[in-house]
Amino acid sequence: MKKIMVIHGPNLNMVGIREPGIYGKTGIDQINDEILAYAKGLGMSCEIFHSNHEGEIVDKIQQARGVFDGIVLNAGAYTHYSIAIRDAIAAIDTPVIEVHLSNVHAREEFRHVSVIAPVCKGGIYGFGKSVYLLALDAFAKMD
Repeated sequence: MKKIMVIHGPNLNMVGIREPGIYGKTGIDQINDEILAYAKGLGMSCEIFHSNHEGEIVDKIQQARGVFDGIVLNAGAYTHYSIAIRDAIAAIDTPVIEVHLSNVHAREEFRHVSVIAPVCKGGIYGFGKSVYLLALDAFAKMD
């Protein structure tokens, strides 16, 4: 059974409240329930973690090494400038899929750059809460 870690970065706890026209109206608890149910349906185990703090996200990425088969990471704003998160991903051999609820390339220019993308297996963005499920599908199909 594949084990997947889902990591929600800063402000993801405000999904459903914060800018619902961009991030959707579904709250994070419901999204998490959908992720867990979907993973179970794929025959995967899944753990979900959220933090607004960069160092805690780095710690969780490092702790996933050798324990999880993959990480689904929505690093939020840290995507665009956290070299610490980028280096944590590069330091482990666990594949990471970067996800974003919104289409970051259709938004402000500063959101077009991801410093973590070069060290991730791939990225999925712009499909709302479905990005998490699509990432689980990708891990299900990976060798």
